[in-house]
Amino acid sequence: MKHVRHFTPSLFLGLVHVCLVQANYAPYFFDNGARSTNGNMALLSLSEDTPVGTHVYTLNGTDPEGDPVTYGLAYEAGSRRYFSVDKNLGNVTLIEELDREKEDEIEVIVSISDGLSTVSEKVRILVMDANDESPEFINTPYIVQVPENAPSGSSIFKIEAVDKDTGSGGSITYFLQNIHANKFTIDRHSGVLRIKTGVTLDYEKSRTHFVVVVAKDGGGKLRGDNKVFSATTTVTVNVEDVQDTPPMFIGTPYYGYVYEDTLAGSEVLTVVALDGDRGKPNGIHYCIVNGDEGSFEISNTTGAISVIKSPNQLKKEVYELKVQASEVSQEDDISVYAFAVVTIRVVDLNNHPPTFYGENGPQNRFELTMYEHPPEGEILRGLKITVNDSDQGANAKFNLRLVGPGGIFRVVPQTVLNEAQVTIIVENSAAIDYEKFKVLTFKLLAIEVNTPEKFSSTADVVIRLLDTNDNIPKFSSGYYIARIPENSPGGSNVVAVTATDPDSGLWGEVKYSIYGTGADLFLIHPSTGIIYSQPWAILDAEVNSKYNFYVKAEDTDGKYSLAEVFITVLDVNDHSPEFNENIQEKTMIIGSPVKIEAIDQDAEEPNNIVDYSIMQADPANVFDIDQSTGEIKLKSYIRSLDIIHNITKNKDCIWSVVVQAKDRGSPSFSTTAVLKIDITEETLHKGPMAAFLMQTKDNPMKALGVLAGVVGIMVLITVMISTAMFWRNKRSNKIMPVRRIIKKRQTPQSRTVRMEWLKFKRPSNAAEKFVVEDDAKSLHNENSNNNIQVAPVPPTAPLPPPPPALAPRGDVPGWQVPTVSGSLTPKFTNKQLKKRGHSSAHNALVSELKMKFEKKNAAIGEPHI
Repeated sequence: MKHVRHFTPSLFLGLVHVCLVQANYAPYFFDNGARSTNGNMALLSLSEDTPVGTHVYTLNGTDPEGDPVTYGLAYEAGSRRYFSVDKNLGNVTLIEELDREKEDEIEVIVSISDGLSTVSEKVRILVMDANDESPEFINTPYIVQVPENAPSGSSIFKIEAVDKDTGSGGSITYFLQNIHANKFTIDRHSGVLRIKTGVTLDYEKSRTHFVVVVAKDGGGKLRGDNKVFSATTTVTVNVEDVQDTPPMFIGTPYYGYVYEDTLAGSEVLTVVALDGDRGKPNGIHYCIVNGDEGSFEISNTTGAISVIKSPNQLKKEVYELKVQASEVSQEDDISVYAFAVVTIRVVDLNNHPPTFYGENGPQNRFELTMYEHPPEGEILRGLKITVNDSDQGANAKFNLRLVGPGGIFRVVPQTVLNEAQVTIIVENSAAIDYEKFKVLTFKLLAIEVNTPEKFSSTADVVIRLLDTNDNIPKFSSGYYIARIPENSPGGSNVVAVTATDPDSGLWGEVKYSIYGTGADLFLIHPSTGIIYSQPWAILDAEVNSKYNFYVKAEDTDGKYSLAEVFITVLDVNDHSPEFNENIQEKTMIIGSPVKIEAIDQDAEEPNNIVDYSIMQADPANVFDIDQSTGEIKLKSYIRSLDIIHNITKNKDCIWSVVVQAKDRGSPSFSTTAVLKIDITEETLHKGPMAAFLMQTKDNPMKALGVLAGVVGIMVLITVMISTAMFWRNKRSNKIMPVRRIIKKRQTPQSRTVRMEWLKFKRPSNAAEKFVVEDDAKSLHNENSNNNIQVAPVPPTAPLPPPPPALAPRGDVPGWQVPTVSGSLTPKFTNKQLKKRGHSSAHNALVSELKMKFEKKNAAIGEPHI
């Protein structure tokens, strides 16, 4: 910029004055280049986005005389002040925001002064563009009318947007959002909107399209950053209708119904068609092309179809009418058309229920006679049943089922349309049983399926059964238990068995028979089932009390069943008690009882239980007898022969007693016997040998055998003692005195039954054959009887003890009683004899030894060692 100096008259006078006085030169700005940051601000350009408060320039100048200068900024009147300056330093600061789009040049008067002279210059500051503006669409809103037959690729509108920026920030490009879903494209530079190639518009499918267009600038710097601005707008494309679409039927498919009570001329249904071009639709003309067969007609304007014949004149159940709808233009020209098929069904009213028919017409009862237990799956061919529903279609569809005892028969078919032959099939043969049902009655039910009325009908099916021999005789019990007394005569009834066969006629008649090893004594009535004994049969409970065998029940076809019969022969009191053979004579030692025994051969109690009693004795009140055991003993006050002698003068002491054995049966039997009892008293010589001899008095052979055994044992003991003495003397020649140490034995406890030692007396006096003494008398007082004086007997060496005696078997045979009701009578044994055999003899021997040693010591006068 050229510096211009202005001279005013005052300045000129000053210069003249200076020249007169001293020359004064005006200050000036330094020249600056194109990109200088100091000088007079000439050629300065600023970007419009420079922030307020920025130091943008420095005014710089000088005074020729070297005087200090000051700087100033001035603006023309009405101009906006954009800068301020430090008058001393010349620093220029931006104080107002710049906007190139409003003001792209700023005129500023800069001045420099040395106090005397002031130099002013006008400079222009260029405002440079920054990308601070967005594109703006013009002439909005955009609404475009496009006919639907516009060809693809054709231009339909031009979109225009402006950007106030310059350069790239002011250039604009266009594009569409959702480019793939759009039917349109846009030229990015010109903004021309076109229909996509290969795409056409269709008014009937979419009447309006909304296209979103984006305008974007080229971008530029803004406050140091690269910025791109854009704007959007919506283009509304309205598609205009064009007559290019044929008419369309709505509400298809079409179905109509003519009921059997519909009147001729009644409307069946109405078809509706519309012009496919909805913008400016044409009128529609209707007509029936074919299929009516002179039975239907249609209104040309409304499309209402009516039946012109009565339903009973319609020959078909379904009619298919082809209806044409044509467009009628404003010039009454029929141009385009469309077709629709109308299906009209002649519907029968549900006014007939299902009906059952027999061979002669309608029938509601069917009867059949058949044998029981037919094969499963067999068809009842004797039943001729037909079912029919005279309605049509769904009204003639119904179900069949049997109502009655379930699971026996089934009906086929189960679902029927119009008419069917009814078949009844056997399903459960076992349930068709003559013995359970003589007549089977069912209800055959037919009921409609899909009708609201659910019409139904029934028919009775009666099946009469015939019997077959399908059962075997069956006993009322699997076994029979009977009892019969043994004294029953031959031909007596024992028990009646019963078997039944539910079959009828001859098949139900039962014949009885018996067999088996136990049936020899019995017979059975073949028709009544009564079992009785053989006429010659003799029953004896003591021989056999149990019989069992089988009874058979058989029908006429040989079908049979078995049952078992158990017969018990009841014992009757038909035996009297019998005494043993050795009852005639008994020897009684005072203090010890004698026993009698009788056996009753009856099989059961109480017939074989025996009670004993004394019927007669002279004198009386001498003996007592145990009712159960038969033990006879003296009265308790008789303790010696002296007392007996005081009672009677019979010195031999042999008594005759009449005893009775009586059973407990009803009636009762008894037996009497005369028993001779020889009463004696125990001897003074007591010991095991005497007791043994007393016991074996009635059996001398037994005594001899035992004595022989005792002698053998004594010989063996003697040999053993001799051998021992020999070996003792051989070992030591010194003869040692023999010391006998006799220990005092304790007094044995008294027993109820004691064994006595027998003392043999001279045979000259038969009445005094035996002398019996009590052990208690021997221990305390050898002569307890004041009337009898017995001299003391000197002690003798004790005998060796006898060997242990076994319990005598006795001559009494054991009872043999047959088994009755599963129980056995225990075998009779003499327990008292077993007890006496060893222990009583041992105790008597010990007592005797003790007594003899006491007498010997008393005679010598020496104490017991």
